[in-house]
Parts: sequence; structure tokens; C-alpha cells
Amino acid sequence: MVNFFKLEIIVYIISVLSIVCLILIAWNIRLEIKNRRLLRGKNAKSLEDTIMTIQKDLDKFAVFRKEIEAYLTNIEKRLGTCIRGVQNISFNAFQGLDSGGRSFASAFLDEKGDGVIISSLHARERVSIFAKQIKRYKSEVELSEEEKMALTKARESCSV
Repeated sequence: MVNFFKLEIIVYIISVLSIVCLILIAWNIRLEIKNRRLLRGKNAKSLEDTIMTIQKDLDKFAVFRKEIEAYLTNIEKRLGTCIRGVQNISFNAFQGLDSGGRSFASAFLDEKGDGVIISSLHARERVSIFAKQIKRYKSEVELSEEEKMALTKARESCSV
């Protein structure tokens, strides 16, 4: 009876080991299929070279991204000082005289409201030109109605 139990235990152990071996063989075949699919048409050396090339390209893109971000930051700073709002108002400066409405007031502003208003008063005998500095949408010098209108419209065209 003791031999029967030993024989039964040995058969049980061999059965378990056989099942484990079959599972491991199936696992190995599955991994081999995946490996062949991964290396299809290539060898491991060329795959490693491909991965290294991709890594180098990623490093180059990281450097490129930093350069682009610095460049865009510089552009944003420069755009803040560029003329963003422009408005021109034509008018007849001298009622009763034939000036033909060739007088004008033009406002040129950046996004902070800094800039200049250039005005021209056109009469038959002469043309007078004035420039008035604008800081934060205000002038230290009194503005005419036409200049105020040009400033207001330029301010409206400035807003994003």
C-alpha cells in the first residue's frame, strides 16, 4: 500500500510537471511569435539602430522646441511695441474756404496705447503739420475733436 501511495504521488508530481512544461512551451512559442513579428524583415541590430536614431531625433526636437519657445517669446515682446491701431480722419479744417477736405488727423498706437497723432491742416496758401505724442491713450497736449475721434477709433481697432 505504501508503494501504491508513492506511485500515486509520483504520477501526480509528473502530471503537474508535464502541465507546467506544456504551459511554459506554449508561453515560449507565444513569445517567439511576438519576437518574430517585432523583428519582421530586420535583425535585432538594425532594430536597435532604429531605436537609437529615433532617440536622437527626439533630442533634436526637444532642443528645437526650446529654440522656438524663446523665439516666440521674443516675437511677443516685439509685437507689443508695434503699431496695432491706425485710424485716419479727413475733414475740412476751414469752413468757408475751399480746402477740399484735405486736412486729416491720423492716430498710430501700439497695444499699450502709446504712439503719435499726426495732424495736417490744409489751407489754400499753406499746409501745417502737427505731431502729438500719446501715452496710454492720453496726450499731454490738448487734442482737437478730429484728433480725439481718430484716437478713439484707433483705440477700438487696437483691442484684440
